[in-house]
Amino acid sequence: MLKNVTLSADETLIEKARHRASEEHKSLNELFREWMTGYVGGERRSQEYQLLMKRLTHARPGRAFSRDEMNER
Repeated sequence: MLKNVTLSADETLIEKARHRASEEHKSLNELFREWMTGYVGGERRSQEYQLLMKRLTHARPGRAFSRDEMNER
C-alpha cells in the first residue's frame, strides 16, 4: 500500500529536479521512493560493510605499496 507524502521545496529546485528526472526517464516520485529505500537501508549496509571489513583481515587499507609490488603480475 502506498501512502502520499507532501513535501515543499523551492519552485526552481523542483523544476530542475523534474528536468533531471525526465532525462533519467524517471519521475520525482520514483526517485523519492528510491531515495527513501536507500536512506532506510543505509544503516544495514553500513553494518554489513563493517562486518565485511572485519572478515578481510588480509587486507590492510592505507598501506603504501612499493613500486615492485604495484607492478607484480
